Amino acid sequence: MKNISLNEVQSLSNSFYQSGFYIAMDYINLKDVEETAEKLFKMGFMEAQCGVAQKSDLTAFMDLSLFLKRIKNRETIEFIQNGSLVSHLQPILMVKSGEVYAYESLLRSKDPSENISPYELFKVANSTGFHSLLDQRAREEAIKAKKQYIQKGIKSFINFLPSTIYNPEFCLRHTFNIVKKYDIDPQDLVFEVVETEKINDVDHLKSVFSTYKREGIKVALDDVGAGFSTIEMLKLLEPDYVKIDRSFVSFCDTSEEKQAFLKEVNETSHNLGIKVLAEGIERQEELAVCQQLGLDLCQGYLFGKPSETPQILINERSFVS
Repeated sequence: MKNISLNEVQSLSNSFYQSGFYIAMDYINLKDVEETAEKLFKMGFMEAQCGVAQKSDLTAFMDLSLFLKRIKNRETIEFIQNGSLVSHLQPILMVKSGEVYAYESLLRSKDPSENISPYELFKVANSTGFHSLLDQRAREEAIKAKKQYIQKGIKSFINFLPSTIYNPEFCLRHTFNIVKKYDIDPQDLVFEVVETEKINDVDHLKSVFSTYKREGIKVALDDVGAGFSTIEMLKLLEPDYVKIDRSFVSFCDTSEEKQAFLKEVNETSHNLGIKVLAEGIERQEELAVCQQLGLDLCQGYLFGKPSETPQILINERSFVS
């Protein structure tokens, strides 16, 4: 540790000692380190910098709060770094015909015994500084799944977090290299930004979108809802697709308010040349509303759950040409 004196921590434990410019403590296992870090945190040593040494090699120092988060979530971080990941595929169909238009790639653990949810993975990654690594690994697994299971001409929708792309020209180079490595047609890829309602830096996202589009890749806004100015955001960002949040699709057949919202987004999007996808469809009646309103694409458990190999559940009779 540094930015802390030996006198300040001796009351905590006699195991601390001076080692050159640092305050050090020998440990038997990482549980000891976690308990000590928690005590330091509770004592208010927020300016302390911490690191863990294995033999003579010392990791980079970091703030106590970040250090504690990484120690407490060490098993999840180990999985983010080295765990076996795989993309599961969920079908996206054309509303009018029921033909397969695309598959969305959703990150999963390859080992079913590893009961770690994607939400938990990204939550830990965001709080501990591993979000860029996890995002890169997720994108590569999605592109590998496209190569292995999805024929040319059928698109792949791949999620990404804008916060992981601080410099589009630099950060997306890895993605473009992976696309070339697996010989994927860029026009078969759609990168969709998640957490649309939390967009703060519109100019940054426009730059990210422009970089994707320059490479021939399509872009989408995910979870479009009433939490922000839909019309204004669509005009500013000019995505190729919008995905309407499932809360506006669920039981839309029983809600005039939801139908009005779906109609507004659909008309606005089509006027701007944007395709509209309704996600979260689980009932035939919801599909019927989407057909009646003229939405372009649909996705949900009615048509197929995410699986490692492409699967479709619904019968073509459910669609009206």
